[in-house]
Amino acid sequence: MSSRLRHRADKTATHLILAVGALVVILPFLFMASTSLKSRTQVLEYPPRLLPTAPNLDNYVEVIRAEQFGVYFVNSLIVAVAATGLTLLVSTLLAYGFARFEFRWKEPVFYGLLLGMMIPPVMLIIPQFLVARNLGLLNSLLGLIVVYVTMNLALQTFLLRGFFEDIPRELEEAAVIDGAAPGTILWRIIIPLSRPGLAVVAIFTFLYAWDEFPWAHVAIQETSKRTLPIAIALFHGQYSTQWGLVFAASIIALLPVVVVFVFFQRYFIRGVSTSGIKG
Repeated sequence: MSSRLRHRADKTATHLILAVGALVVILPFLFMASTSLKSRTQVLEYPPRLLPTAPNLDNYVEVIRAEQFGVYFVNSLIVAVAATGLTLLVSTLLAYGFARFEFRWKEPVFYGLLLGMMIPPVMLIIPQFLVARNLGLLNSLLGLIVVYVTMNLALQTFLLRGFFEDIPRELEEAAVIDGAAPGTILWRIIIPLSRPGLAVVAIFTFLYAWDEFPWAHVAIQETSKRTLPIAIALFHGQYSTQWGLVFAASIIALLPVVVVFVFFQRYFIRGVSTSGIKG
C-alpha cells in the first residue's frame, strides 16, 4: 500500500472514530430533547421512539409556570456568576504571585495549595457544614458562593500560573523601565495575554457552580434559596414518572452553560492547547 493510500485510510479511520464518538456524546442529549417535546403518553409508550410523533412545548410551559422555578434559575445564575468572578479575581492574584514573585516557602505553599485538588469534595461536606454554621452562612447564597470559590481556587491557580510563566519576562522588564507598577503590569500586560487561560478558568468554574448539587442540597433548606439542581431533583420527585417535565427543566438549565461556552469558545480552544493545562 502506497503512502498516499495509507494516509487516506488513516484519515478515514480517524473521521470514523470521531463520528462514532460524537454520536455517543450527542445521542443522550438528543433523547433528552426529544423526550421534553413528548406528551405524557408518548413518553411511556413501548417500544420508545427517538423522535416524537407530535412534538409540543407543553412541558416547557408547565416547567416555566411551576412555582418558584424562575426564582431557582435566578439563584443559580447569581451564585454561578459571583463564584466565577471571585474565582477569576483571587486565582489571578495568587497565580501572578506564585509565577512572578520570590518569597520564602513559595514552592511548599504552592504545593500545599494543590493538596486541595487531591481531596474528594464529598469528604469535605461535614467540615464545610460546621464552618458554614459557625460563620452563619447556611441557608444563604453567600454560603454557596464562598464554598464554590474555595473549591476552585487550587485548580484554577495551578492553571493560570502555567499561563503566566509562559509570558516573556522581557515584556514586564520593559514596563518596569517605563515606571509601571506590578498592578499595572498585571492589568495591562499579563491579563490581556492570558485571555485563553482566563476563559478556561471561567468555563470550568461556571460549570462547577452551576451544576453542583451535594453542597447546595446540604446547605440550603429554605425554599426561596434553592438553586436549579436542587429544584430539578425535587421536581423529579414531585412528579415521579413525568420525565417530559424533568427533561424540559434540564434543557432550560443547559441554556446558560451553552451561552457561556459559545461566548468563550474562541479563547477556550486556544487555552486547552497551551502549556497552562500541562502545568
